[in-house]
Amino acid sequence: MKPLYIFIGLFAFTACKNKTKVEETFEEKVDRIHAEAVTIDTHNDINTANFTDSINYTQRLDNQVNLPKMEEGGLDVSWLIVYTGQEELNEAGYLKAEVNALDKFAAIHRLTEEIAPNQIGLATNSKEVRALLAAGKKVAMIGVENAYPIGLDIHNFEKYHQLGARYISLSHNGHSQFSDSNTGEADQVWLYKGLSEFGKEAIKEMNRLGMMIDISHPSKDAMKQMIALSKAPIIASHSSARALCDHSRNLDDEQLLMLKENGGLIQTVAFASYLNTEKYEARNAYTKDIYKSIAAEMKIDWYERNEIAGLNEAQKTTFMEQYPKVLAAANERLKNDLNAPEEVSVVDFVNHIDYLVNLMGIDHVGISSDFDGGGGVKDWSDASETKNVTAELVKRGYNQEQINKLWGENLLRVLDEVQLVSSQMNS
Repeated sequence: MKPLYIFIGLFAFTACKNKTKVEETFEEKVDRIHAEAVTIDTHNDINTANFTDSINYTQRLDNQVNLPKMEEGGLDVSWLIVYTGQEELNEAGYLKAEVNALDKFAAIHRLTEEIAPNQIGLATNSKEVRALLAAGKKVAMIGVENAYPIGLDIHNFEKYHQLGARYISLSHNGHSQFSDSNTGEADQVWLYKGLSEFGKEAIKEMNRLGMMIDISHPSKDAMKQMIALSKAPIIASHSSARALCDHSRNLDDEQLLMLKENGGLIQTVAFASYLNTEKYEARNAYTKDIYKSIAAEMKIDWYERNEIAGLNEAQKTTFMEQYPKVLAAANERLKNDLNAPEEVSVVDFVNHIDYLVNLMGIDHVGISSDFDGGGGVKDWSDASETKNVTAELVKRGYNQEQINKLWGENLLRVLDEVQLVSSQMNS
């Protein structure tokens, strides 16, 4: 018979172990969950001026996404965007746009192959994502925002695929040669009432190549036609719920349920004006003069959001480069301003995630920021604050498996399925 003190000691040891598990702090829980998740942000714009020998993503620049900020916030994968604004539908416009697009592709390859190959690699499938992360590197992936630079040559889709693009949006702010844009809602002027015949060819070609079809900017009719034509799941790379914020860039419940039925997903976007119109407009009206004043002090040309579409590419590039500097200075000035209206925040962002999960299910929702393209909210203002999104999800009761899906597993699952369809079509 064992002495009583041994049983008492064993009981005390077991109780101590259980007590230790219970006493994990909230911050420790967030750290643990965040570290396990593959954190993927599907939409980060780029400025090629930040991809040079002297100024690049190895430095903690003023922009919202770079390697130090990704490291600080625990952001694993950044989809870097080859974006081209919409211009006239003619050969001159296509050629000019192609130069811009190829310049951005080259910049991304320069980052991953020459500037910082030991810190970040380019991935084109889920296996490569996991291999790079296992090697201790950050991951770049490439999305194309607006197929306008492809021109009228269907073979350019394959060219972009070879350069690493794994999703493409067929239009942006304006109707393209492929598709009507959501912007047609403003005046009800449409070119095709959905997709052009060339756009329909493009859907088949993207299926063949294994490229995800992005519906964040095309019109609702175009989106419906894409779902009808596509043999693979599709994505909205950076949109939110229209039921919570009535903006044409968001998806209504009909679209969301179609997306669920298709097996695709919506990457909820942390873009203030797409999350809470009332809060955004109140804050924007209050801060408008502050931004103008700070921009004038910095000798920076400042534009309202509705003026940006009318700028040329050089003006847009310069504005987006200077925007974070003005924003940071304004936020510093507003810190102690008790009269300033409340900012759109991570709370508003996760409200959209909650709504989408409740409507569509956890398997059809993901996360994006639109950083360096106008995105960012209070407490997720750049990549260094990425963990705050996980913290808000934990507060609301999401568990490890659910957070893993939201942050990256859903997106990788869709990419795998799109690429499986491609292999079947080509076998």
